[in-house]
Amino acid sequence: MDSVGNIIVYFVVAIAIVFFSFKAVTTRKILRAATYLLFVLLGTAVFYFQLGYQFLGGVQIAVYAGGIMVLFVFAILLTHKPNEQSGVIDAHRKTLGLVVAAGGSIVLLFAIFFMPLIDGASLLDCLSASEPITMHDIGKAFTGSDRFQYLLPFEAISVLLLACIIGGVTVARKS
Repeated sequence: MDSVGNIIVYFVVAIAIVFFSFKAVTTRKILRAATYLLFVLLGTAVFYFQLGYQFLGGVQIAVYAGGIMVLFVFAILLTHKPNEQSGVIDAHRKTLGLVVAAGGSIVLLFAIFFMPLIDGASLLDCLSASEPITMHDIGKAFTGSDRFQYLLPFEAISVLLLACIIGGVTVARKS
């Protein structure tokens, strides 16, 4: 990313991601929120392509922007009427939501910087090390089942998503 064109594309896509992320969480129409989320996921794929990770960009488009968004829209249409708007959120719930979001952000930042990632080293340790982290190291950490590898949590999340989809279909059938 050393040319002026890449820097301009980066900032345009970054601003678009921030804008569509904000619109996704503030809109009252749920299908529009899903569409804005789709634009955020496509913007993330553009970042992968800019970094030279064509495979990750393709996976981002195929899996997240394609498959997951189809599941979201399918679940939304099963459980809500397309033109239904949500009610106005009162100030107490907004304050509670902001407090929970701030707390979650602090915990997430702590986890990102201090939890062990590769061979027991935290992100800060990996960034200060002289040896660069390769895509092979990242892939091994995500798909391995040894200590400090993340295959089991990845599979647990996929089972949780499947349970949510089955629950949405069950709720839609009972309505």
